[in-house]
Amino acid sequence: MKFNWEGVMPAVTTKFNENDALDLEMFHRNIHAQLDAGVHGIVLGGTLGEASTLTDEEKRILTRETVNKVEGKVPVLINIAEQSTKGAISAAQKAEEDGASGLMMLPPMRYKAGDRETVEYFKAVANNTSLPIMVYNNPVDYKIEVTMPMFDELLKCDNIQAVKESTRDISNVTRIKNAYGDRLAIMTGVDTLALESLLMGADGWIAGLVCAFPAETVAIYELQKAGRIKEAIEIYRWFLPLLELDINPKLVQNIKLAEVATGLGTETVRAPRLNLVGAERAHVLKVIEDGLKARPQLPAYKNLNK
Repeated sequence: MKFNWEGVMPAVTTKFNENDALDLEMFHRNIHAQLDAGVHGIVLGGTLGEASTLTDEEKRILTRETVNKVEGKVPVLINIAEQSTKGAISAAQKAEEDGASGLMMLPPMRYKAGDRETVEYFKAVANNTSLPIMVYNNPVDYKIEVTMPMFDELLKCDNIQAVKESTRDISNVTRIKNAYGDRLAIMTGVDTLALESLLMGADGWIAGLVCAFPAETVAIYELQKAGRIKEAIEIYRWFLPLLELDINPKLVQNIKLAEVATGLGTETVRAPRLNLVGAERAHVLKVIEDGLKARPQLPAYKNLNK
C-alpha cells in the first residue's frame, strides 16, 4: 500500500479487561467506529495505547488484529518506543512481518540521547526496514527535540517521510514547509492545536479524542480541507474543552472515560496507571457530560474532497 501521509489517524487506546488481558472485542468495536467515521489510518501502541506497559507479543497481536480488521482500507502504524537501537530494529522488523504499513518512532527511551546519537538511532532503524517512518517529535513529554539540522541528516533516508509535530510551536509547520516542501509530511500531534496546524499547512492529524469522537474529528479535517473553514471552526470550538483532556498527564484515563461515555471503550487502564477517583474524576466527567449535551449536528462531511 502506498502510504499517504494525510488525514485523521487516531492514536487508539489499548483495551484491557478486568483480568488485565487485551479486550479484543471492545478494541474491534472502536476500530470499526473509526473506520465508519472515515479515518485515514490507525496508530497503535502510542502514548494513548499505553505502550510502556505492553509486551512485545501484545503489540504483535494488536498489529495483526488491526491489519485483519481494516482489510487494506487504511494504513496501520505501530509505535516504536524502545530503549536500545537493537530493540528498535527488532520491533520494526516484527511490525513489518505482522503487516504494518508504517512506523511512528520516538527517540530512545529512558536515555536522553544527544543529537548525533538520536540521528544515528533513527537512521539505524530506517536502514533495517522498508516501512515508511514518521518521527514523533515531542520534546515537551519526551525531553528530546529533533531539530531542523537533525532532519537535514534524517531525510537522507528515503523511508523517513513524516513528522508527528508535537513541539507545541505552531510556527514549526511553516518552518518545516519552507525547508522541505513536500519531502517531509507533517502530522500534527497536539489536539488543541490541530485545526490551527492544518490551516497552516499540516497534512494530517494524529488525534487523541478521536478515540471517543471519531465523526467530529474527521468532520473538522474534511471541512477545513474543503475550504469550509467556518463550519470546521464551529465544531472545533465545541470540541476544545474535550480536546484539552488530551494535554494532561492523565490523558489515557481521561480519554478512556470519554470512550465509555460514547460506548466505544472501557475505562480499565494497566498499572501503574489507576482509574481516576474523587475530584479529578468528577471534573473529567463534567467536561465529558457538558460536551455530550452540546454535541453538534454534523454536516455531511464525507467525500467533500473527492
